[in-house]
Amino acid sequence: MSLFSLIHDRLASAPETPVLSVPGGASTTGAQLLEQASRYAAFLSGLGVTKGDRVAVQVAKSPEALILYLACLQAGFVFMPMNTAYLDDEVDFLLGDAEPAAFIHRPETEATSRAIAECRGVTHVFSLGEAGEGTFPQAASEAPAAFEAVPCADDDLAAMLYTSGTTGKPKGAMLTHANLASNALALVEAWRFTSEDVLLHALPIFHTHGLFVATHCALLSGARMLWLPRFEREAVMSLLSEATVFMGVPTYYTRLLAGEDFGREACRKLRLFVSGSAPLLAETHREFEERTGHVILERYGMTETGMNTGNPYEGPRVPGSVGKPFQGIAIRVVGEDGREAPQGDVGEIQVKGPNVMKGYWRLPGKTAAEFTADGYFKTGDVGILDERGYLSIVGRSKDMIISGGFNVYPKEIEALIDALPGVGESAVVGLPHPDFGEVGLAVVTSDGALSEEAILASLKGKLANYKVPKRIVFADELPRNAMGKVQKNLLRDRYRDL
Repeated sequence: MSLFSLIHDRLASAPETPVLSVPGGASTTGAQLLEQASRYAAFLSGLGVTKGDRVAVQVAKSPEALILYLACLQAGFVFMPMNTAYLDDEVDFLLGDAEPAAFIHRPETEATSRAIAECRGVTHVFSLGEAGEGTFPQAASEAPAAFEAVPCADDDLAAMLYTSGTTGKPKGAMLTHANLASNALALVEAWRFTSEDVLLHALPIFHTHGLFVATHCALLSGARMLWLPRFEREAVMSLLSEATVFMGVPTYYTRLLAGEDFGREACRKLRLFVSGSAPLLAETHREFEERTGHVILERYGMTETGMNTGNPYEGPRVPGSVGKPFQGIAIRVVGEDGREAPQGDVGEIQVKGPNVMKGYWRLPGKTAAEFTADGYFKTGDVGILDERGYLSIVGRSKDMIISGGFNVYPKEIEALIDALPGVGESAVVGLPHPDFGEVGLAVVTSDGALSEEAILASLKGKLANYKVPKRIVFADELPRNAMGKVQKNLLRDRYRDL
């Protein structure tokens, strides 16, 4: 069955049950969700969008944005969410690479979004706002509310999310119906989701954590979602007493702990806190347990694979560990020789299972290079498996930075800095941060003509804010090893306390 079929059957089994509630607004039942998804699917299909076409979406979080995702699943389109922080150059590249049939953007970016889309040959361009306004819902309002789901096989694409690599050039991770459905079912079982649950959803829905992990667990179990447009501490605190499950990135948990009002009483109805998208500091893990009596369940996943491992629902949740593989997934740690490393040794983490992507969009060579001969995906993360089979991540072989739950790839930033007049070279590294987990620091050699403020101003005009380094420091030269490679570990150590 396609992912949509699974969701449809679950919602249709209790059509009048609210599945999504907007605080201070209306609740949406399963029947209403399906009806509106059918309307959106019928409208786009009527425009000539067909199975396998990409639908690029860069909109604020709203019930309508979720419904648009369901409509794409129903019609066999490939849903392509884009970070709302992406700037024009980033949007331009993604539209050019994916060649979507339709692009739905925020109303406030109408002029630039339409111009980029038209330049890239995108036929259908609409807007959708956070309050449900815009040309897309308006145009779709007259479409029929009945639409027969397009049959989709396990191997058909359901979504495509872009992720960068060490070159800084984004790659489209192609995710199939089987990838998403198998992972969702495994998580529902592992985390004991039922129709009695209420999920407090404060995550964005342009990446795996908020769009797939959180919403799929709710939709496939019949749980209700309390739908917040973004994480705001006051709003989350006001709704915790109504929820049974909360999912967040480490930044959310540090901000909750920052107030004296957060403790056992605030969490009295919750049964599960899940953390992911970035490493959770052991200190945060311990303080959270002391304050609330709850132990955060940390898990490990990535865009290309969905969720791979997690600490157990029942059993020890170990600070600093991301637990064991979910059902149907195999994890191994290999040494530099490509052989499985002895227990307790550090090596590259590789994963195999129905959750692993089909490949990178139009990059067969890159796809082949990222898989082993026996079908394991090379994550690029470095870890250790202990005697219990628990996985701990100790680093990232590709020097990726995770800031506030978002991936930041140094090469993309370094290329922009190096292109500035007067710059010799640059190196971007991640430094620990109590709120964001990590933040970027750029070390630059130059002729002295550029200031820190000038470099930051240049980057802010070309990159999403979360990618922009928090500091620029200048050095006479960058440390290198005998092979001439910049030793970023030395830079991290040198500037750790900056």
